[in-house]
Parts: sequence; structure tokens; C-alpha cells
Amino acid sequence: MRLGYMAGYQGAQARIDVGLVQEAERLGYDVVWTAEAYGSDAVVPLAWMGAHTSKIKLGTAIMQIPARTPAMTAMTAMTLDGLSGGRMVLGLGMSGPQVVEGWHGDAYGKPLARTREFVAVVRQIFARRAPVEFDGRYYQIPYHGDDASGLGKPLKSILHARADMPIYIAAIGPKNLALAGEIADGVLPVFFSPDQYPYFEGALQEGFAKAPGKKSFARFDLAPMVHVALGDDLEACYDHVRPSLALYVGGMGARGQNFYNDLACRYGYEAEAKKIQDLFLDGKKSQAEAAVPKALIDEVALVGPRDRIKDRLSRYREIKVSTLNIAGPPSEQTLRTFAELVL
Repeated sequence: MRLGYMAGYQGAQARIDVGLVQEAERLGYDVVWTAEAYGSDAVVPLAWMGAHTSKIKLGTAIMQIPARTPAMTAMTAMTLDGLSGGRMVLGLGMSGPQVVEGWHGDAYGKPLARTREFVAVVRQIFARRAPVEFDGRYYQIPYHGDDASGLGKPLKSILHARADMPIYIAAIGPKNLALAGEIADGVLPVFFSPDQYPYFEGALQEGFAKAPGKKSFARFDLAPMVHVALGDDLEACYDHVRPSLALYVGGMGARGQNFYNDLACRYGYEAEAKKIQDLFLDGKKSQAEAAVPKALIDEVALVGPRDRIKDRLSRYREIKVSTLNIAGPPSEQTLRTFAELVL
């Protein structure tokens, strides 16, 4: 099992602890991931990290599909891959309708169909077998809408890139997991529960069956993001994870359309998920955090003293998790502890 470090996205100020990324590289971490929401982007911090490292892979978890055209995404990935010596891992995802429509000003549409088209175009660009042509519902290359000039022509990337640059998809729903299994090289599930592994495995296997060739976990990376809180005070560790779970289960979406709330319900926490969401959307955030049950935290996170985490890591080893991406308080102690326990 490999290790990844989720650096995430920047807060109110753009700051990167380069030393922490360099320490992850020194310890043998396979990949560092950046993210974007509606502030800092995922690419500039990743390029900064790449300039200060030499071996660790550089992944986006994720670049938002509605934020860029497929061509711009491919151009960015190919450029960073070339400058870093072939270290780029392209993680993609749709984000949610609140961000897509409220920030990017784009229709959310049908996320599965859009993701499928987007990945197909990006792979064409990477391959450089011919000038790119694509006629889909969401992407037309060359564009031929009613307002087209008629001057567009198929083009091939000037930059030569790796045709097999890995593409990962962020997914937690059954249909999106199946899509990732079919068209991607890996999947990035958040709030992954090893106790619920049959759900993830079944959806991914459904996708493998639709992919060309004999696709399997042998050439697919199940790479969940796992929140970690290392410390002797178990209650304090639980409390560290609660705000994130309350935010996503309670506030990342509206009532009736919240992917993370749906996931908690799928795990068997229907009543708890409803309570968290009601409190959060009513502005009672601290009460929503307090309502996050310890059992749910233990399903999706690794918290507590070193020996407790060591014992609970066995759940990930017993299933087909190939990359464990840790997210949590950035510290060299946490990075070192997980390197000692996993690598």
C-alpha cells in the first residue's frame, strides 16, 4: 500500500509548507495532492511543490471539470508533467451544483455524461494520434454551434505528452464509481469506509466489466482520502474530525441533494445525517459538529494514539486499497508516523 499526502487547498492566504512536502518525499510518499474549491486553484500550488521536489508525484484532487475546457485541462496537465519529469497525476471531478452554478456560472447538467465526454477528449489530446475531433452533448471540437465562425479546424497538440498519463476521478456515488472503474486509472473517494468495501468494489467491478480488455484492480488505483488525527487524547482527535464531517454531511449541498449526506445514509446513519444537516442548515454549526457520531468518524477516519491507528490500519490492508491518502493536521510527526506504519 502506497501513501499519499493530501495538501488540499489554500485558505484565506496562499501559503505552502514546502518543507512538509519535501519531508513526505524523503519519507517515501508516492504522491502529494492539491485541491480547489472557490478560492485557490489546484495547479499553481502543485507547480510550486513540483519545483521544490524531484520524485514525488504531483496530483490534483481535484481539478474541477466545469472550471476549464478539456483542452485547457490537457494543456495544463501536459505542461506540468513535462516540466516535472513525468510526475503528473490528473485527478478530475465535477464538484457540486452549488459551486458549478454559483461560482463558475455554468449549468451542472448531467455530471456522468459530462465527465465521460471530458475524459474522452483529454485522452485524445494526450494520445496525439490525430487532430482532435469530438461531437458530444457538452463538447464539440471543432465547435459548430449556431454562433460559430466556421473557421475552426481540428488541431493536434504541439506539445508531445505521455499518452498514458494517469487520470483519476473523484467519486462516491454508485454510478460515478462505476464510471471511474470504466474510464479512469484510479478513483479518489472521500469519506471512504473500509467496512463498506463491498459497496465500492461492486460499483467499480461494474465499471471494469464495461472497459475494453480485462480491467481489474491489478491496473486500477483505489486511492481514498482518509482524515487522520494523531494524538493520545482520543476525544480531542474525534473533535478534530467533526467539523469536516459536519460541513460535508450537513452543508455541502441542499436538502435532498447532498452527495455526502447520501453517503452517510448509505453507511446506515440516516437519522444522524438528517440531524446533522438540519442543524447545519439552520445555522447551528457547533451543534451539528457535536451530533457527528464517533462510530461514523471511526468508519471514515484514523484517529487516536499511534497503537490504535496501527490496529485500525489493518482494515485498509485487507481490502484492495492501493494508495492511502492522508489528510489532517499538517505535521512532520503525522507524516513520519504513517510512513513507519505503512511503508
